Amino acid sequence: MKTWISFSTTILIIFVTSSFILEIDLTKITSTTILKTIQVFNNKQQPQFPLNCNITTCLSNYPTTFQPNDYSSSSSSCPHYFKWIHQDLKPWEKTGITREMVEKGQNLSHFRLVIVNGKLYIEKFEKSFQTRDIFTIWGILQLLRLYPGKIPDLELMFQCGDKTVVVKSNFQGPEVSPPPIFHYCGKENYYDIVFPDWTFWGWAELNIRPWETTLHNIQEGNKNVNWEDRIPYAYWKGNPSVCSIRKELVKCNASDELDWNARIFDIHWKEEKSKSFNDTKLENQCNYRYKIYAEGATWSVSEKYIIACDSMTMFIEPRYYDFFTRSMLPLQHYWPISIKNMCEDIKFAVDWGNTHLDSAQTIGEGGTKYVTENLKMKFVYDYMFHLLSTYAKLMRFEPKVPEGAVEVCAESVACSLRGVRKHFLTESMVVSPSDEPPCTMPSPYTNESLHQFLQEKEDLIRQVKTRAMNKKL
Repeated sequence: MKTWISFSTTILIIFVTSSFILEIDLTKITSTTILKTIQVFNNKQQPQFPLNCNITTCLSNYPTTFQPNDYSSSSSSCPHYFKWIHQDLKPWEKTGITREMVEKGQNLSHFRLVIVNGKLYIEKFEKSFQTRDIFTIWGILQLLRLYPGKIPDLELMFQCGDKTVVVKSNFQGPEVSPPPIFHYCGKENYYDIVFPDWTFWGWAELNIRPWETTLHNIQEGNKNVNWEDRIPYAYWKGNPSVCSIRKELVKCNASDELDWNARIFDIHWKEEKSKSFNDTKLENQCNYRYKIYAEGATWSVSEKYIIACDSMTMFIEPRYYDFFTRSMLPLQHYWPISIKNMCEDIKFAVDWGNTHLDSAQTIGEGGTKYVTENLKMKFVYDYMFHLLSTYAKLMRFEPKVPEGAVEVCAESVACSLRGVRKHFLTESMVVSPSDEPPCTMPSPYTNESLHQFLQEKEDLIRQVKTRAMNKKL
């Protein structure tokens, strides 16, 4: 009897161990991204559907319905910034969204996006800068693959440029409704609906890999230098010619006469491209205690990469916002810098941080924690899911595929590309449906709770401006 029990126990250990090893090995083989990892349950491998460029049509055997595992049927809570979905769609809360409203946005958009019965159709109006449209469309295709059959039929307009386009002052009065246009950033006096930008799936022109891979590389780079051993200055590297704020920032660079504690480096992208971008790798730019975020023509996609460095991030008074930063708080996730007193503020922040190392490190790591916990690709897709689903509920018309639209799928988008573009798309591809449902949306802001949150933010910024911060945060 003892022999039989011992034998059974040995078999059980071997079974569990082999299942664990299988999962680990498959994880290494696929990618760092959780969405691409092969999950092993009950010794069975989840079916995968990688890119197949040997066929001339769209893949026909991909699952069309979403079936999460029974034990994963309860969803996690969405991050706080999902609350802003309700705010962004509030202009259409009472009126709903009519076809006339959508059509009014055509001359301000790069393409029309239609989803009918789980299939994606695109009607292009204008060529976007670089491959922003391709990578954005690719991201939406991955959402459809992650949650097949879950995305409702819808029709929308998308703007791929830098500038916000739906000016609030042009749509005043109860009888005038703004066109609902999706865009990468928003601004206080604009109605643009904020959506994740294309770089989450890669920025081929600058050789920046998809977000999860890049974040992993930055986190590994963070380990190279202990925080207290990092260079004790504020670092910024980028193209200063795109806006006046960055041109002013260059004036804060150290000179023989004056040192504002800033180290500013100009990037010439043509020159960097000729060197295979070896000097602009994001994971090699985390060796300063402080990093500066300065907007470009509008917002800048560099924001998430800068925050991920563990360095105390300095925000130079942003005028624009993307989908995830509005819930970040000064002195918890970043240090605010005034545009008017930019150089003085940078010098003060560095001096303060160097005399309060623990507090400065806490702010830096707080920003990084915000990004690593709240900006996982699952949450990026869940944000897209909830935004599109809420938008679809407001629609007062039936989506239809227009004559000029073309059905797109993973094969039609990626297989015709070459080099790094195709590589990044393949790397960021969702190869099987999710095992768990989307996260649960937080309740909307009430007028009072929104006012309290914004007031808290203002009070913290005022503390910095008046130099009234607590010595120990």
